Amino acid sequence: MKKEFNVIIEKDSAGYLVASVPQLPGCHTQAKTLESFLIRIKEAMELCVEEYGIVSEPNDFMSIQKVCIDA
Repeated sequence: MKKEFNVIIEKDSAGYLVASVPQLPGCHTQAKTLESFLIRIKEAMELCVEEYGIVSEPNDFMSIQKVCIDA
């Protein structure tokens, strides 16, 4: 059975793609290229589901916002 999850992807200061899956706590990976990123995030997701099960159903994606604070 196929399950669909939202994946949050950012690029760090070293140029790596860094991802996390909010519905699968602890499910993170990083890669230098998009091709290797897609392979790695799928592997990480499969391992997390195998080990912990699906924690919650995916939420509907709304948006990404940059919010500034004084720090």
